[in-house]
Amino acid sequence: MTSPFRRGLAAAFACLTVAVGPAAARPFDEVVASGVLRVAVYDDNAPFSEAGKPTPRGIDADLAQAIADRLKVKLDLRVVDAGENVDGDFRLNLWRGDLAGTPLADLMLHVPHDRVLATRNEQIFLTTPYFEQRLAFAYRRDKVEGFEGVRDLEGHTVAVEGTSASDSLLMNAEGGRYRGNVKHYRSFGEAAKAYLAGEADILGGTRAAIEAVLAAADAREANPVVELPVPGLVRTRWDLGGAVRSDSRDLAYAVGDALSALATEGRLKAICENYGVTYTAPQGY
Repeated sequence: MTSPFRRGLAAAFACLTVAVGPAAARPFDEVVASGVLRVAVYDDNAPFSEAGKPTPRGIDADLAQAIADRLKVKLDLRVVDAGENVDGDFRLNLWRGDLAGTPLADLMLHVPHDRVLATRNEQIFLTTPYFEQRLAFAYRRDKVEGFEGVRDLEGHTVAVEGTSASDSLLMNAEGGRYRGNVKHYRSFGEAAKAYLAGEADILGGTRAAIEAVLAAADAREANPVVELPVPGLVRTRWDLGGAVRSDSRDLAYAVGDALSALATEGRLKAICENYGVTYTAPQGY
């Protein structure tokens, strides 16, 4: 049974939370009236977004600016840390906020466009997707004759970020046959650095991340990028979109219109190409 002291402490804490709670996420007309669109993007998520000086950079950062321009408002871009799961990121950035009372974001980008995720989080509403993320591999042309299937992993090492989708894909391929070929790193950036230094023959990750790394190193010619049909439970493709609070659906529709226009005009493709990434149109669910 909860003690009166604990109940009183909980009540006091609840009152404090209400007192300093964040400003609510806003519908479209309030965003326009304020002249500012608040957009949350993830830190350490190259090539999509990462903190930079003097401003954050990446595909999502540039896309947020393009959306704000289409809506004729200024951009308030905040770079946020990824939590344990997307549900918690929604809670912190879109509908509940933090104890400090930081104003909530109006829009969050780089959200998996997934029906189950949307159903599980009734407090949010998904926008039109804007990019299809795909798992892929790069291989050293001077070390690997060809890479057309997982069996070509035989005799080669693969650098991947530990606990990533690529890691799960490889560790479970053909009943775990190639687990000994996988070299784990704390991040994709570390895996890519090791691969470029010659410590592995193959690099696994998302196609966007791999292409951006190879472009930055001017190493695309010597390191082909391929996508492999690997059967299993790990998804190798998924769409990315945005999310708003569920009572701001008109904002989601306005953002969706902006995204469609940017895609039609070729602006989305140009933003991706600026980071060495091939634009892949979303499929929807």
